[in-house]
Amino acid sequence: MALKNSDFKIDVTSEIGTLRTLLIHSPDSGLGKVVPSKAQDWLFEDIVHLDTMRRNEYDYYVKLLLYFLDPDKIKGKLQQVENDYDRLFFKPDNENFHASSNVIEIQTLLADILEQADIRKKLVASVCAIESCNYRLQQQLIDTDPVELAKIFISGSLSNEEMIFAPIPNLIFSRDLGIAVNNFMLLNKPAKKARFRETLLMRYIFFNHPLFADYQNNILEIPETAQHFLRPGEDNQGKTTLEGGDVMMVSPQHLLIGCSERTSITGANEAIKLLFENDVVKKVTIVKIPHKRDYMHIDTVFTQVKRNTWVLLRSLAVAEAPLEEQEPMSWFTDKKSKDRTEIVQFRKNKKTKIFNCLEDLLTDISQRDLESTTETQFIYSGNNTFPFDAREQWTDSCNLLALKEGVVLGYDRNDKTVEAFKQKGFEVIKVNELLQKFETGELDPQTLTDTLILMPSAELSRARGGFHCMSMPLLRDKVV
Repeated sequence: MALKNSDFKIDVTSEIGTLRTLLIHSPDSGLGKVVPSKAQDWLFEDIVHLDTMRRNEYDYYVKLLLYFLDPDKIKGKLQQVENDYDRLFFKPDNENFHASSNVIEIQTLLADILEQADIRKKLVASVCAIESCNYRLQQQLIDTDPVELAKIFISGSLSNEEMIFAPIPNLIFSRDLGIAVNNFMLLNKPAKKARFRETLLMRYIFFNHPLFADYQNNILEIPETAQHFLRPGEDNQGKTTLEGGDVMMVSPQHLLIGCSERTSITGANEAIKLLFENDVVKKVTIVKIPHKRDYMHIDTVFTQVKRNTWVLLRSLAVAEAPLEEQEPMSWFTDKKSKDRTEIVQFRKNKKTKIFNCLEDLLTDISQRDLESTTETQFIYSGNNTFPFDAREQWTDSCNLLALKEGVVLGYDRNDKTVEAFKQKGFEVIKVNELLQKFETGELDPQTLTDTLILMPSAELSRARGGFHCMSMPLLRDKVV
């Protein structure tokens, strides 16, 4: 049964406007099959305990999203779900799954398009080509029920638990695969082979699901550079790569793109061309950060909390300005140092602009783009205290998701960062307490302000991604 929504829209003009619709993927059985010998190949730092991640951590995330985005799906049912060991709101193929048209599950969309016989044959052939499956297995998969086939594509396992190819555990980090930029979708190009299959699945979803039928002309794909296959070596900076953790829509006409371990200079360059050619935004700022696993994406270094408030890693906030050039490629191609933060803003049909440090850029966004009339504030990872700043950045103290301006989700383990939020006047509450207050009516999601919601994180944090990573916003209210 295809998910339909006559009111469905794509429109994201900021990082902090009230969130209305997003794509997520709940942890699937493939996460429980990551083995130590392959963990790093599959981009995990450690193996996780799937049941704990599902029941005690991610499940709270889904419930919280429903209370904010689709309260009719959860209001009055919280106690029923808490008493049910199977947590009926969790598994996407369960008949009692929430099936929200605002909190949209990727696996549901995939199952929907697999109902179409021609799409099923094409996608099976494509996946089997990537995974080097034999012909008989390909025929078997074509004849598989669409709901079950969606699970197989994601988990890598047949229904009898036989693994036929690797899982794609990073699909929980849905942001990396696509970014809504105004009413356009920018489909990204992940850097690592471990994410090739999920990229393919998302392309089929966006181009074939009826939910996106009205946006076919607004889907932008990052192309490879000419004759890329002739380039020597495996260095990602020679490839065209772009991941969503390195892309932030900070105002209606301004997009940030990070050049990082996962997003290459050529990827950023191609994105700028696409965005300017299609008149999507008027300016794009490139934030080049050190190419280290410690940082990975710019959203591991900073995210926005309010129009005048940002959380960030202070040690990367000061940067040395590069010499002036005119073309995006020329700024970074010849740079010898990978350990320096550089910030350059490209404006359509205007001269480029240089920022000396990250705090200058974020202040400019708050005051110029979002018209904040108050002083820009910075909340630092680990309260800017060594070694907690680095320790807590590693566990995603800077990787927060704004449900609305001033209301953000973060992990409960980053104690010093929590202190910093309190010092800036934010209320701090654990998610289980907040859900109970929503259920009793003591608090209302619509009137909540200036709050850091603490999410349990023992297993989720092992995957090296926060809630900013675990979300693909499709619709936010405009910031007024």
